[in-house]
Amino acid sequence: MLTDGPLDVLTGDYLAELTMLILARDRAKDPASGYARTFLRQMEKCLALALDRGVGIVVNAGGLSPARLAAALRELAADQGLTVRVGHVEGDDLLPRAAELGLPGGLLAANAYLGAFGIADCLRAGAEVVVTGRVTDAALVAGPAAARFGWGPGDLDALAGAVVAGHVLECGAQATGGNYAFFLEHDLRRPGFPIAELDADGGSVITKHPGTGGAVTIGTVTAQLLYETDGARYAGPDVTARLDTVRLTGDGPDRVRISGVRGEAPPPALKAGLNRLGGWRNEVVFVLTGLDIEAKAALAREQLEQELGEDRPAELRWTLARTDRPDAPDEEEASALLRLVVRDRDRDKVGRRVGSAAVGLALASYPGFHLTAPPGPGAPYGVFEAAYVDPAAVEHTAVLPDGTRVAVPPAPATRVLEPLAVPPLPPPPGPGPTRRAPLGRVAGARSGDKGGDANLGVWARDEDGWRWLAHTLTVRRLRELLPEIDELPVTRHLLPNLWAVNFTVRGLLGEGVAAQVRFDPQAKALGEWLRSRHLDIPEALL
Repeated sequence: MLTDGPLDVLTGDYLAELTMLILARDRAKDPASGYARTFLRQMEKCLALALDRGVGIVVNAGGLSPARLAAALRELAADQGLTVRVGHVEGDDLLPRAAELGLPGGLLAANAYLGAFGIADCLRAGAEVVVTGRVTDAALVAGPAAARFGWGPGDLDALAGAVVAGHVLECGAQATGGNYAFFLEHDLRRPGFPIAELDADGGSVITKHPGTGGAVTIGTVTAQLLYETDGARYAGPDVTARLDTVRLTGDGPDRVRISGVRGEAPPPALKAGLNRLGGWRNEVVFVLTGLDIEAKAALAREQLEQELGEDRPAELRWTLARTDRPDAPDEEEASALLRLVVRDRDRDKVGRRVGSAAVGLALASYPGFHLTAPPGPGAPYGVFEAAYVDPAAVEHTAVLPDGTRVAVPPAPATRVLEPLAVPPLPPPPGPGPTRRAPLGRVAGARSGDKGGDANLGVWARDEDGWRWLAHTLTVRRLRELLPEIDELPVTRHLLPNLWAVNFTVRGLLGEGVAAQVRFDPQAKALGEWLRSRHLDIPEALL
């Protein structure tokens, strides 16, 4: 990014929900840790280049210890004979005040999602590098924009536009073709990273450095806009961006303009992410080969549960993946996988007892018995949940390069998040012949996790496809196509400007990614499963 073309600010998002749990466990072992060491390794190679080119750096790599990372970065610069002005943002760490704020006990980490203005204060004070703890992903872009254009808390439309641009950038190459449904249409062997050219009114153009791989198209940008969002109101600590106002237009090769974004005052409560240890888990995968797969699975399950007895783990979750096919030309294609996941708060119940019980069946169970790997001793799993606190109780602080501490006030006005009226459906498609085909032949999808919920966005590629999609892909039809979600609450949101429907599936991921409830614990492939499902599609669209 520093060598392939001009930049004003380079941003980096290091903090997934799971990352916060990992950093919390690191900090518990070593109080001097708690930040993303990857960033320091990158700065060993790149800091001098960034300073020489006048490129600012804004990252949330501070994790649970932004002050320590800022100090470590100054030390690294000094070792290289460099002088760097480093600012940092803190105040997101709520763990020392958990009881005072009414948060539950037993937490490993509790962090408020801060906004853009602490970053902006550091940059306005001359910081060349700003490191933060837990801020919203989009704040990494909105902060530099607010500093450059002089925005204040009342510039809601401009802030909302920058938040949308930040959301597009936050997952890197996902906006330039990475994880893209129609990946066969582009050369994605080494996609470049996206760039947002921001305007003073909050509008932007998404592009990438010339000569880098991948592609920036309305489709790739749409896919990222739908990623891990919930409805048309995209709430943050500075502004609520209205995703139903976003307009995308082509602006030349590898250039997509984002315009029309409207902003509303943020909600009155500030979101915080809580991480705690949920218990212990273990996994055993049995390989079932050849004939009578269902009977082999039933025997293995009955034998293992009998061996564990009454004092078995609190949760046993069995899944049978029929990866086998008849008359297979090689053994692996003739085999299915029976997976057992066990969880309990007692480490002993999921450790050696489970492994010994599984291995003990080796000579006394179904023919061809073997496992994919020897069972391990069990491992801890974490639980993520969201909580909401009074923004005035959070000590959002910008620490400027000279050490001055500046308090960052909460948003002066707020607005309760209320459900939006359902937009009118487009006219239904006209009559015509249909053909049975996969949904993915005419629609793209992108999915992901939001705590224990799954987000699933689906978009059409043209207006005719949108008319069909809006009338066809209802909640009822989604349940039919994805039986795994049949008993779960599902909400559908229409985004006509994007020709998209966005679903939220509550509880699909249990207690979140760290709990690893599903085969696909972050629902990353949920959209591709949906696209592979067959239904009657108008021949005119195929």
